[in-house]
Amino acid sequence: MIKLTTLSGNEFYLNTELVYKVEALADTVITLVDGKTLRVTESPEVIIDRIVQYKRKIYVGNLEV
Repeated sequence: MIKLTTLSGNEFYLNTELVYKVEALADTVITLVDGKTLRVTESPEVIIDRIVQYKRKIYVGNLEV
């Protein structure tokens, strides 16, 4: 999960497996696989970087046997 910030300044954690797409509109809009949307303060680039870092932690750890 990655930490994000709502437009009102509240922090929350998002399950990265639920992300369908991330768009840079007036705000950054995250569309989830169920069609719900979230508006956050982070840029799409920051969100993608956090997702990649999170998944690297998970998958690289599993590759080391």
